[in-house]
Amino acid sequence: MSFLAMLIDFFSNINIIFYVIAYLVGGIPFGYLYTKVLGIDIREIGSGSIGATNVLRALKQTKPQIAKKIAIATMLSDALKGAVVILAAKIFNISYETQWAIAIFAILGHCYSPFLKFEGGKGVATMMGCVMVFLPLEAICGLIVWFIVGKVLKISSLASLFGVLLGTTASFILHPQIPYIDTHTPLVLMALIVFYKHIPNIIRLIQRKEQKVI
Repeated sequence: MSFLAMLIDFFSNINIIFYVIAYLVGGIPFGYLYTKVLGIDIREIGSGSIGATNVLRALKQTKPQIAKKIAIATMLSDALKGAVVILAAKIFNISYETQWAIAIFAILGHCYSPFLKFEGGKGVATMMGCVMVFLPLEAICGLIVWFIVGKVLKISSLASLFGVLLGTTASFILHPQIPYIDTHTPLVLMALIVFYKHIPNIIRLIQRKEQKVI
């Protein structure tokens, strides 16, 4: 078989097609797009992240009356782009192992968007959207922890990290064996990606320099 034939065969594989789609859809920078329409480049404000927290921080300075609405829209959009690709994979009867891999590619797309020179967000909302499809109870646990920590401490990164950590930990209790794949590896990989993207925030938390969201 020639190299060209092998290449065509590779990219005509349904799993590969979904990996590419997941990465591209995950890479849609909703936070950047929503703020760009309002004349703001989110990458030049605050942490430079395209996530909901930085959207809120940026718009509070210039358009406080719609800041929360746009931030919520960003969060929901980032969550949905992960969930939608997985649901599409289910329609095509893609294997559960591949569905979890698709979720990872969606999160990588958000964190390293091909549309923003491979910069992006922290992956929290996209991860939660993916996990909500597979393990809704764990996703809800994570969201509850995120909400409580955020309300009490007013530090978004800390709330996100606790939400991801507790949601992932809850999976070992609620589902000692993840349905259909019998391993927690994909979920742990997602959490590691999110934590890796939060390293600058973790450093600032240790130094007590992390900003609060007021």
